[in-house]
Amino acid sequence: MARRPTIIDVAREAGVSKSTVSLVLQNSPTVREETRKQVREVMARIGYVYNRAAANMRMSNAGLMGLVINDLRNPFFTQFATSLQMALSARGYSAVVANTDEDPALQAQVVGAMIEHGVSAMIMSPVYGGEAKTFDTLALAGIPSMQVLRKVEPRTDLFPFAAPDYAAGSRLATEHLLRGGARRIAFVGGGAGLSVTRERMSGYLAALELAGLQPLVLPGRATRAFGRDAALRLAADNPEVDAVIAFNDQVAIGILSGCAEIGRTVGDALKVVGFDDIEEAAQTWPPLSSVRCDVDGFGRWIADTILSWLEDGKTPPPEARTPVDLVVRGSSGG
Repeated sequence: MARRPTIIDVAREAGVSKSTVSLVLQNSPTVREETRKQVREVMARIGYVYNRAAANMRMSNAGLMGLVINDLRNPFFTQFATSLQMALSARGYSAVVANTDEDPALQAQVVGAMIEHGVSAMIMSPVYGGEAKTFDTLALAGIPSMQVLRKVEPRTDLFPFAAPDYAAGSRLATEHLLRGGARRIAFVGGGAGLSVTRERMSGYLAALELAGLQPLVLPGRATRAFGRDAALRLAADNPEVDAVIAFNDQVAIGILSGCAEIGRTVGDALKVVGFDDIEEAAQTWPPLSSVRCDVDGFGRWIADTILSWLEDGKTPPPEARTPVDLVVRGSSGG
């Protein structure tokens, strides 16, 4: 007995995505007439039969929200996703969560699958690279979609962006270190050239320029392993460095570990400030000073913003920044 044709077969034969086929089946006005005709011709030719009952079951859950995160191994993103999911649940919505592991192809795949299964809106902390495939699919689907925490798609009129005020955070951290007597401050971690790295460095660079001091930047992966290696490199190659601002708390905690390994006293010989203020920051030794992004509050705010768009038609501004502050602990002499 021959296998019954599926929506995947239609998409393959028509040279379009599964999401596009789904939109044709729903008679969505967002699909071009030429594409619609091509897809229906393929359906007729291969004998595809639309299972409307199954489709109606999928579409009946209008309270389903898509949440796509670039790296759920990072406690910062995990804390954000948890806060957002809980806030959505309190409003009667369920979240489908996917980790893309910084893989553009996987991101495109999970976004397409979520659209096919009828999510009402999408919140993404997107990966870098291959943006067009993901965001063109979202534009075609016509559902409210936001970029959060990092901006990769320039069409913020279609895909509004929101994040904590990273620039203000690194400025606060740099000014704090300068007041504490630091004169050779390094910025450690973050992918070179990435927009989120540039944002997190911008306040640091501005504050140093105002003080008449030169920056020292060591880009690298935002991991504890990189932070540990950076601590060893700084001690060997740049012993004059007396303070560090880390791209995130993961890097900062790695720096604490590396300093402990070589016997360098943090808070005295080297002042360290992290970024994000994840829950673990207060539990290190010495306790880690960090730029507090209030990730829990940010998650709740994003839930309110996307639901106002979905339920009330209140489109978010193209870009928005939420306030940050600096939590001073022992790692920077507090």
